[in-house]
Amino acid sequence: ALHEGHVVSAQELTGLLQPVFSQNSRNLILFLQDTLSIEDFTYQSESCGNKNLFQNQVNKLSIHFLQEILQSSPSSLVLPAVDCEAISYLLSFLQELGVENLTNITNLDVSQLEVNTSKPNFMIVQLKPLASGSNEISTLEAIAENDKIIGRLTMDLQERGIHFSVIYTAVRPSRISRRTDVVGQLRRQLMATEEEDSLSYPPLNVTTGNFTCILFYASNFSLKANNSVLIDLTNATFITQNVDTSSSECSDINTTLSLKYTTPVNGISSLEIRFLMTNKFYGGSARNWSTLDSVEIVQDEEKFAKFNVSVISAPAEYSFHCQLVGTSNLYPARLIPSNNEAKNWDVFISRLQIQGFNIENNQFSYASDCMGFFTPGIWMGLVTSIILLWILTYGIHMITQLTTNSRFDDPKGPALSVPQTE
Repeated sequence: ALHEGHVVSAQELTGLLQPVFSQNSRNLILFLQDTLSIEDFTYQSESCGNKNLFQNQVNKLSIHFLQEILQSSPSSLVLPAVDCEAISYLLSFLQELGVENLTNITNLDVSQLEVNTSKPNFMIVQLKPLASGSNEISTLEAIAENDKIIGRLTMDLQERGIHFSVIYTAVRPSRISRRTDVVGQLRRQLMATEEEDSLSYPPLNVTTGNFTCILFYASNFSLKANNSVLIDLTNATFITQNVDTSSSECSDINTTLSLKYTTPVNGISSLEIRFLMTNKFYGGSARNWSTLDSVEIVQDEEKFAKFNVSVISAPAEYSFHCQLVGTSNLYPARLIPSNNEAKNWDVFISRLQIQGFNIENNQFSYASDCMGFFTPGIWMGLVTSIILLWILTYGIHMITQLTTNSRFDDPKGPALSVPQTE
């Protein structure tokens, strides 16, 4: 029996996976996506009209199984989620069980995959990330493409006669429900707790000696080259940290965060991304401000793309945070192409937080958000309150203008005559 909001911990996940490795087949495939939740299976199923999704056998069995449970359940069905920290614990758990042959498949090419059936095998398949933002069509296309990848790999192994078990999960949930164990706390504290729990990995830090001079975090860090090649750098930057930051520079005035990747995707041998920040004193505010001036992309040490940055600044003692940063016109913080080469790139960064100056205790300082205090919701509340206040004031004014008769009829006397002038 599971209660509402139950989250499977790392210890519970160990108990669920233990029978998998007690069988004769100890080949495990982990399909890892950036975000995934139970609602993605039920909402994206054929019952919602999405007939092009989940066409492969593995996912069709999962959808069919979930739909049967939903129909046979006498009441509302509660399915557990998995703690984000349990996913990172999974690798160490497999190593404890003696799974030494770890294969990380990132290029999604399984034709050259070799499986030694005499030893336990563990394969991690990095699926394509879902499209950022609220574009439902792009999300459906990404899910359908990932389903084809799962079907292609599983069918290839079945044709070879290799027995295996499959785990389909993600680094983070796509939908975060309100926690039930902190309902009694203030809403502001609840939101802070939810945000802290959703961070499944620490930020990337650049150190000089024993001091941290740059902190960088993003829940999704992706690029798209020539509107066709999607490059997801989230895993390489924050989880496996397969990134070279040795070219980064730190000072009290200028700071450069340099991220170098080797063969991030097929067709690109090297990729470097630079974030150039400055710390200047502004007389109008009588204080120093940290500003992200530009972002540069260098492909294969030849193609150079430069972006100017708008609305990314914070007091020098603070960090900067923004929910969406990229080249889209809909994002509150934009990267504006500065040369022709930059027009060939699209940048998608969600939940960006960066700090290049005055870092204390190796932690982010108080974050200055890209959204101003007067958000659209606050403006709507103010306008509605003003209208209601005006209606109340007008009503009170009309009530005060009402007058009563100063003379009344006497039933025993003559009728009262009131001149029209009165």
